Formats: sequence, structure tokens, C-alpha cells
Amino acid sequence: ASMAAADGPTRDHVEIVAHPLVHDDVVKRVADDGAGAIVTFIGTTRDTFEHGGELRNVEKLEYECFTPMALAKMRELCAAIRGTWDVAKIAMAHRTGTVGVGESSVIIAVSSAHRREALEACHWAIDELKATVPIWKKEFFEGGEVWKENAEQRREPREPPRRKYV
Repeated sequence: ASMAAADGPTRDHVEIVAHPLVHDDVVKRVADDGAGAIVTFIGTTRDTFEHGGELRNVEKLEYECFTPMALAKMRELCAAIRGTWDVAKIAMAHRTGTVGVGESSVIIAVSSAHRREALEACHWAIDELKATVPIWKKEFFEGGEVWKENAEQRREPREPPRRKYV
């Protein structure tokens, strides 16, 4: 299953998919002749994590979400970015289902005329996505499994900085 939504003339693209994410496909969505910078964040499944004070070997992750609400929250993040940074295009893709070690679970790409806007917007976007978008992660590790909360989900959503770069 795949659900996507694009706002405006393909300036913002958000999607939740149940298949492997392809970095180049997400980057192509933000390519723009007026952009001198494209910044990406790729979140991948690492091979270990800490559980109960011990380092455990990760076998896989499984992600679930409430897709309509997740897409709406991702679009809200795009709008907040546009209200703060002068960016050309934004793309956010998150995977659901089983994600193996070394595979990507989330990709965010932002393009802008200059690097600072894209770097800051992308950094803010991943932090807020983890804190506010209703996507849940179950970690399967040697000797067990656990639903894992992102520490960011316990904090209030953060507004982007008040100034808009020009």
C-alpha cells in the first residue's frame, strides 16, 4: 500500500509507502533549477540498540501508522518550513512495514537557493517528524521485541525559528 500527497505544483511531496525507499527518487522530487543546494536526511535501521541497559542486536524494525493523520502532519511540517525558510521544494517519505538492518525508514529532502535554509529546514523537519507524526516503531532484537517510543514524542511540538531567511 502506498499513499502520497503533493501540494501546489509539486513543490511539496509527502508519502507513506510499504516498499523500500529510494534516495534518488526523493531527491529528484526537490530538484529545481533555482536551487543551489539539496539537503537530505536518511534514517536507517542500525544493527544494535540499548534495551534494559544492555546493547542488543537488532534483527529488524516494523513501522505502523495512521496514514491519513501522518500525511496531514507531514503537510503541516512542510507549511511550517515554508513560513520560516526560503526553500524551493520539500519531499518527505516514510516507510511502513518491515525495515531490515541497513535499510531506510525515512528520507527528507529540501532544496533551496542557498545551503543554510535547506540545512536548517531539513534538521528541524526530522526532529519534528519524529516528535509529531503518528508513526510507531517496533524493534525486533535478539531475545525479544519492544514497541519503541521516540524520546521526542514526550515533548511539545516546537515552532520553527521566528525569522524567515531571505
